[in-house]
Amino acid sequence: MGRGRAKAKQAKVARDLKYRSFDTNFDDLQRELHGDDSGDEIPEQYADLAETLDDPPAT
Repeated sequence: MGRGRAKAKQAKVARDLKYRSFDTNFDDLQRELHGDDSGDEIPEQYADLAETLDDPPAT
């Protein structure tokens, strides 16, 4: 088997990236790039995970 499948998959991904429309939040991007965010806060979507990682495992 040659490189045909891999090349086809790369072309498919490239086409998808080229024509997909992204909703970019430039305010968040600017904040992240300039370091204006305190960095101490845990995003809401990861709060449960952080809670479980902070708790020591029961033995």
